[in-house]
Amino acid sequence: MNVIFQSSPWWVLVCLGVGAVYAAALYQPLPSQAAGGRVAGDATSIWDRNVRYGLAALRFVAVSLLCFLLVNPLIRNVRTLTEKPKVVLAIDNSESVPSAGRPALTAALANLQTLRQQLTDEGLDVSVRTLSDSAGDADLAQIPFTQRTTNLSGLLNNIRNDYEGRHLTDVVLVSDGIFNQGLSPTFGQYPFAVHAVGLGDTIPKRDVAVKGVVANRIAYLGNQFPIQVEVTSVGFPGRAGTVVLRQGGREVGRQTISFGGAQTFGSVTFQATASQKGVQHFVVEVVPQAGEFSTKNNRQDVYVDVIDGREKVLLLGLNPHPDMRALRSLLERNPNYELDVRVLFGSETPPPTDKKYDLIILHQIPDNAGASSNVIQLLFANNKTTPVLFVLGNQSSTAPFNALNPVMQVTAQPGQSDKVTARYNDAYKTLNLDAARLEILTKMPPLSTPYGDYKLMPGSEVVLWQQVGSVQTQKPLLALNVTGASAQSPRKAAVLAGEGIWQWRLEEYALTDKQEVIDEMMQKVIQLISVKEDRRKLRVYPIRNEFIAGEKVIFETELYNDIYERIFDKSVALNVLDERGITRSFTYMPTADNSRFEISRLPEGAYTYRATSNLSGKNEVSEGQFIVRDLQLESINTTADHGLLRQLASQTGGKFYKASAVQNLVRDLTSRETPARLSSTEELNELINWRWLFFVVLGLAGLEWGVRKYFGGY
Repeated sequence: MNVIFQSSPWWVLVCLGVGAVYAAALYQPLPSQAAGGRVAGDATSIWDRNVRYGLAALRFVAVSLLCFLLVNPLIRNVRTLTEKPKVVLAIDNSESVPSAGRPALTAALANLQTLRQQLTDEGLDVSVRTLSDSAGDADLAQIPFTQRTTNLSGLLNNIRNDYEGRHLTDVVLVSDGIFNQGLSPTFGQYPFAVHAVGLGDTIPKRDVAVKGVVANRIAYLGNQFPIQVEVTSVGFPGRAGTVVLRQGGREVGRQTISFGGAQTFGSVTFQATASQKGVQHFVVEVVPQAGEFSTKNNRQDVYVDVIDGREKVLLLGLNPHPDMRALRSLLERNPNYELDVRVLFGSETPPPTDKKYDLIILHQIPDNAGASSNVIQLLFANNKTTPVLFVLGNQSSTAPFNALNPVMQVTAQPGQSDKVTARYNDAYKTLNLDAARLEILTKMPPLSTPYGDYKLMPGSEVVLWQQVGSVQTQKPLLALNVTGASAQSPRKAAVLAGEGIWQWRLEEYALTDKQEVIDEMMQKVIQLISVKEDRRKLRVYPIRNEFIAGEKVIFETELYNDIYERIFDKSVALNVLDERGITRSFTYMPTADNSRFEISRLPEGAYTYRATSNLSGKNEVSEGQFIVRDLQLESINTTADHGLLRQLASQTGGKFYKASAVQNLVRDLTSRETPARLSSTEELNELINWRWLFFVVLGLAGLEWGVRKYFGGY
């Protein structure tokens, strides 16, 4: 600790001088007193020399100290801390580690516990980490080896982040070298040496396993879909295995697979039928072979969500037209659409006017000849709120069009058309379109639009403006209205006010070898007008459709009042039903700070849920389904990979040790000299902030006053 002056240190002499002058002036006897006389009123005359000198010294110190504090010096304090070297025991506590036998694992853990104690006795700071969390000071023998996945790179990265700047010198990774999540740990860069202790058995076991299953996550009701099963075998050359597919305990299919060599990989494919709506549970199993090491990996569960949710789309044109083919092509890219393509003229099959649709696309309908009037009347009567995309052209009739659509009103000159190109409306943000990519529209051939005046209806938004040559107009080319509240039409609608979009797709392909920009724009417009609004006041849904066994299933909850304002603090009853018919009931109350609800430890399976809440005197209901999967990653591969551990140790400057040679690790870590790290911190404080100095000055003044009072002065 030392003193730093913010001004010249010569001010210390000034402070001492001020204190001396002050003390001398106060306690210097008058000349007459020095000659042996006494001056009336002189308090110092009653004190002898020693008392005066003592009082003067007290006043000198007090005044000098006060002046010194006014100079505002700084006190520099340097603290040095000694930090022991740290060693972390990183334990891979996954399910695959005990597969080589529990006795071998128990012996290895006992050796590691001894290692831990010996390193601590040598002055090292030893801590324990596992895949799940820090094990702290727990006995290594009590660590549960229950982790369903192994992420060694994640374990080492977490250690690196948590011990950054904390003098971590070594990490002892105790593992079988098998990882099934994350990157290989050999890809990481670590500021410490990784010493690997190899557990498990490196000799492949005689085993047959379902390595993986490939199946659609979604299938449509009534369709067939493939389930491909990948099978591996070790130690069964020349034999054959049987793969069985079951659903609900009923056998759906059975196939034979040959094991040609000592180690083989093969696959079989089943065709399953989506015969029931909802999440369907299939079980794939390889019949166990005699002498298998484990049968846990002979089975995998498959969950397929069977839906009857294809949106029925009617594409109705006046005549066969290249635009119809272009629209059909971009619509067929979406597997959720069930497309029905019809034309009024040129087809022997009339459009089904009595059928319900989720979206209607009309090309040059209504027409100027009035041929589509009856069809439109019947079609719209049976689809009163169905969204519609109108595509105008040279044969369109604007008067009935104006009566049917809520987007725009067109006053056209009969028999006249205009050739226009497209200009993207930069102010339109709803669809999140890429304005830079849409610059390609300036290179597209012109569309043919009705010539006349265009007027947007309230609530309409413009995606593309018309441009005639280099003249930018305020006439809409592509616009939509999703309010669905027009007096003319209660439906959502969009209007493409020109024909010839087929040329755009061809031109884009000629320029880019792709058909993405135009298709994406039209698909987003169609999706926006056809999306169904959720007007439920209670919405309870899992944050994902699938969860992994062992993790929490989290539900999000939304509550709304009659004017659809978000509300909270209403009780919600949640019932979760599994495949065996067991119901789990919960009650919770979402708040503004936490609108989620968590359920722990749900076993594998397909679940349905039903949530209810009383809102505004009415019982609101929200239903759905989710899946909990058991990936069984730890049982797929049980052959230890000590080669990976050796590579990791070599890359980081560490060594590899077998579980039986842990004492060598103790010797290597304790025999080397790893100095403690010294870290210094410097603090600068103003001396005037030291509170105890106030009491020093107060004590000096009080002592002076007491002496004066005692000897009769005041």
